Amino acid sequence: MTDYTLTQLPWLATAFERFAKLCYQNQHSHAQLIPVDIALGGIELATEMAQMALCVDKTPVGACGICKACLLCKSGNHPDLHWVRSDGNQIKVDQIRELCQSLLHTAQQSGARVAVIEQSERMNIAAANALLKTLEEPGANTLLLLQTDTPASLLPTITSRCQKIAFTHPTKTHITDWLDALDLLPIANAQGQRHDVTWCLGVVGGPLKLAASLQSKHYPQLLEYRQDWSASLQSGHLQNSLLKLTDIQIIDALKVLYLYLRQYVLKSNKLNPLIQSKVIELAGDVMHMTHKLATMANVNTQALCQNYVLQFRHVLALS
Repeated sequence: MTDYTLTQLPWLATAFERFAKLCYQNQHSHAQLIPVDIALGGIELATEMAQMALCVDKTPVGACGICKACLLCKSGNHPDLHWVRSDGNQIKVDQIRELCQSLLHTAQQSGARVAVIEQSERMNIAAANALLKTLEEPGANTLLLLQTDTPASLLPTITSRCQKIAFTHPTKTHITDWLDALDLLPIANAQGQRHDVTWCLGVVGGPLKLAASLQSKHYPQLLEYRQDWSASLQSGHLQNSLLKLTDIQIIDALKVLYLYLRQYVLKSNKLNPLIQSKVIELAGDVMHMTHKLATMANVNTQALCQNYVLQFRHVLALS
């Protein structure tokens, strides 16, 4: 994904402004929970918060940007900024123990010590438990920033020790306006209309990833999946792109199917309640399968897709 500055992500402005004001007044909590998905700019927000905390010439609206601490942060070389990322799919206990040990040392720049834990929901049980003492007794002038894509996945013992950053998700209109400002929206048709690209947010995960998708061949591929699912569900036979899915592509294709089935129910006013519930149930099965596929080595993509087509046809036959 393209690197963005915080000023380029307007939906994060209010959340940062609140933190900046508290940090300037030295009234912020030593542990901050950032419930902002990476695809919404969670890393950019954590980065800006860390720089604000380390800045030696803070302003009420953010870091000064020109002091030695700020310059070190921008270069990625600040010795008192500790960043933890998952090792594979997990953040392991040794990583957290090493972090906690580092935070015991005196700050090398004679200022704050800041730790950012990226996708903190990936901490395994042992890692989360190892962090508890530091969350309770972090030491003077220490700030822990826990960014998370899925706050509900964190242990209550972790969240209860953090101050949660208030964040409001951008609306589809806000996202469309943002993409328009970046000149990433498709060309309008002869009537001056553009199709709504936000339909696939549930597939890509958020506006930053949607922007990356629009800048690559990924978005046209998602459109093709949607068109081919529509044709396949009508005919009863797999069409075009669905006949040649790879193990990697199948997850995106099934996420598109899930969205299609949900929209089918919303747009089909004449469906009786039984058919509606069955289609929604099938959509749930599809989403459950996408989670399972993340840990499956191999899958017969054609057989799987054809099975969902047949199930859909069987449901409609109930009417």
